[in-house]
Amino acid sequence: MKKSCLFLVLIMACAMPAYAQVEIYTEALFSAADGRHTPLWLNANKYGLSSLDKTNGYVRIGAFKPLGNDSTKQWKYALGADLALAANFTSTMIVQQLYGEIGWKKGVLTVGAKEQPLQLKNQELSAGSQTLGINARPVPGVRLELPTYWNVPGTKGFLGLRGHVFYGWTTDDGWQKDFTTESKPPYSQNLIRTENTMLHTKAGYVRLGKESKPLTVELGLEMGCQFGGTSYYFPGSPRPVMHNQGGLKGMLQALVPSGGDIVDENYRNKEGNHVGSWVARVNYDATSWGLSAYADHYFEDQSSMFFLDYDGFGTGEEWDSWEHFNWLVYDLRDIQLGLELHLKRCKWLNAAVLEYINTRYQSGPVYHDHTRTMPDHIGGRDGYYNHYIFTGWQHWGQVMGNPLYRSPLYNSDGVITVENNSFRAFHLGISGQPACGLHYRLLATWQKGWGNYMKPYIDPQTNVSLMAEADYRFPTSSTLSGWEMTVAAAIDCGKLLGDNSGMQLTVRRCLSINSK
Repeated sequence: MKKSCLFLVLIMACAMPAYAQVEIYTEALFSAADGRHTPLWLNANKYGLSSLDKTNGYVRIGAFKPLGNDSTKQWKYALGADLALAANFTSTMIVQQLYGEIGWKKGVLTVGAKEQPLQLKNQELSAGSQTLGINARPVPGVRLELPTYWNVPGTKGFLGLRGHVFYGWTTDDGWQKDFTTESKPPYSQNLIRTENTMLHTKAGYVRLGKESKPLTVELGLEMGCQFGGTSYYFPGSPRPVMHNQGGLKGMLQALVPSGGDIVDENYRNKEGNHVGSWVARVNYDATSWGLSAYADHYFEDQSSMFFLDYDGFGTGEEWDSWEHFNWLVYDLRDIQLGLELHLKRCKWLNAAVLEYINTRYQSGPVYHDHTRTMPDHIGGRDGYYNHYIFTGWQHWGQVMGNPLYRSPLYNSDGVITVENNSFRAFHLGISGQPACGLHYRLLATWQKGWGNYMKPYIDPQTNVSLMAEADYRFPTSSTLSGWEMTVAAAIDCGKLLGDNSGMQLTVRRCLSINSK
């Protein structure tokens, strides 16, 4: 394994251009905990490069030629490689990032696996996005993107657009096999795992207001879809093996939700596991402070995306026909709301984020497809992050959205499912830089979980997760210039995650090389 790592590092070094600025860093992390596993905020929102094992760590090396170094040219390029050797992780040799990029004007084409940042939220202090989060390992693929706002001609800078389209292939087939070896049939389905699953994501954002003005509004839609591959069920199931729609047809049906799953008969769903979020953010940027308010409404089908569902079916021979103009209206109850404050002249408190998340509604507790005898259609029990054909919105056991949805990696029964997706939570994050080179952040989360509609907890379970982290960068005048050290301590208290406490130490060395 060490030889493989050294070989990849050698390839990485050779791939970097001879005439460029290259950023190289090495990093070592060690984590130790007491309790069931690593506390939440020592594990979550680290792009999946983390572990629940009570003692874990890694050594990591990365080299990057940033895209911005060619900012004066219309054509730009970037390269990146990021490798880790880990102990007590889901795998030992981890290729965290390995990609190449080509940029033309504002557009960027990325090929490979790359960590993508949160959108419309503070990456350091937020609990995370509900659809496109930073909690799971990057998926390798092809991504076409406008990473920054493009001002629409004729609007005098008032209207800006940006977004992306991505297709990729998940890499956790081996982990799924290992994790489900001792599993028992899940509560709502007999799905074991899926292999060779493809992933599609897309997002579009609109900015209203000039960037030079203090007030701007951002509106967006984020969507994802798992499709293709092969699903395996427990022996004795009606379909022990299911080959899902892939190829070009599957890609088109993921891009524009259409088609239907193989098991669909009278009641047609769209092909694949579609998820998404409506997002919005209002920003006010003053001279010495800034304040933003934002929202993230998660959905998994029409009932929660548009708050509407058709309910005008006929009776008798017309039981499956649209006979009446009748719609069922759903409530907007499930949402993530946040406030973000920036104090530009205060060293001790630079930023603060307060968030509220509710996922209890999920279009209601009743799901009923219309029949010959009962024409009413009610589309409740959405089952956030779970699916009956795919192993849910997860990669390598970590949810690909907000980590407050308890990831399958926590399960002790070998079932790949999100067991707690119905919850209410409050989250607080603050950060500051009280001295030169010294940065801190504090995270505090209270959560109350009800399990889910298919397998509710007998009694609601609560949890409190806290973390304090300090980061120090040695000054350039020091003999340790380029070195950085991070120390973090965290605890969990409650039945959702158990009582856990832990410490984490990270040491890294950063170096920029200008070659000519």
